[in-house]
Amino acid sequence: MTWLETHFKGDRTIWLIVILLSFISTLAVYSSTGTLAYKYQSGNTEYYILKHAFILAFGFGLMYMFHLASYTVYARFARLAFIITVPLLILTLFMGTNINDANRWITLPIIGLSFQTSDLAKLSLILYLARLISKKQESINDFKASFVPIVIPVFIVCGLILPANFSTAAVLFSTSMVLMFIGRVPLKFIFGLLGTAVLAFALFIGIAKLVGYNGRISTWGSRIENFRSKKSTDEGDYQVQQAKIAIATGGIFGKGPGQSAQRNFLPHPYSDFIFAIIIEEYGLAGGCFVVLLYLMLFYRAIQIVRRTERAFAAMITIGCAFSLVFQALINMAVAVHIFPVTGQPLPMLSMGGTSIWFTSFAIGIILSVSSEIDKKVTNKTAEVAVA
Repeated sequence: MTWLETHFKGDRTIWLIVILLSFISTLAVYSSTGTLAYKYQSGNTEYYILKHAFILAFGFGLMYMFHLASYTVYARFARLAFIITVPLLILTLFMGTNINDANRWITLPIIGLSFQTSDLAKLSLILYLARLISKKQESINDFKASFVPIVIPVFIVCGLILPANFSTAAVLFSTSMVLMFIGRVPLKFIFGLLGTAVLAFALFIGIAKLVGYNGRISTWGSRIENFRSKKSTDEGDYQVQQAKIAIATGGIFGKGPGQSAQRNFLPHPYSDFIFAIIIEEYGLAGGCFVVLLYLMLFYRAIQIVRRTERAFAAMITIGCAFSLVFQALINMAVAVHIFPVTGQPLPMLSMGGTSIWFTSFAIGIILSVSSEIDKKVTNKTAEVAVA
């Protein structure tokens, strides 16, 4: 057994995908933060790339640490994580840092670290749902005994995220429905849940307008209207127009690393619209390669699910993979103007802090499941050889 096989367990392809995404992220962030560096760091372009490199390295360390633990540990951790998450979401909703009429961030006392509680909520809800669904497999067709306890956490978490971050709530709700489908929850229950969610959202909009609460509702409406009418009347749509210019001028093979022009016009080229910068500098070929990496990640996760014999292992693997890849596809769809502006970062590529760390945590869980499967296969092979 080689050194790599001894220390880096689990699916080798996923490890390679993570390394490639991190490398691409480093190049793209360094290229797209020049304006930011001149504005806030007196032209010190190394500041942001060194900060980003540290965040990626720390994320890689978290991924390595979490992939060494048995995935069964996360079943015990799931309930505690959910119990911690709900109060944090409530605290964020009412006392979080307000940016663009939305309370999404919370700052930890003493250390001063800020993070989006929705990142923690996504992971904790996936783990908690996976635990619930796997435990209730014998009575999964029972509406009262199984479906109601599964649905309540979904409505609580998504409902607390919704007022400040509709897109994250929608991604998490979609992931929850995928977990229910994989977990053999009857389709009539799932479709009923979807209908109830639509009615609840309409009721939320109606009550908000009735009591005079605006929040992010006007922003949602303007983004959808601008998307439909193709007008450039707000910052979000302005970003889309600049992103389209970046994509159009990138051509097949791009302008080359560090040669982006639209990074000087896009307000957030290093986060929400980093995919447009990648296409501008590396062309359609580079963009397709990034899409391929995410699709390969999801494919490898499906292969892990097919090999596992435990419901919980299958649930957490597909939940983490679907959440990451679905978010990535939404981000890229926004950049090419297929979806309205959402504000979703590109996992493992966009510049960020805790978002990269929670993504690393999710990938570490997937690798943990893969490692356990490989261990069982090795043990069975050894038993056959001895026999």
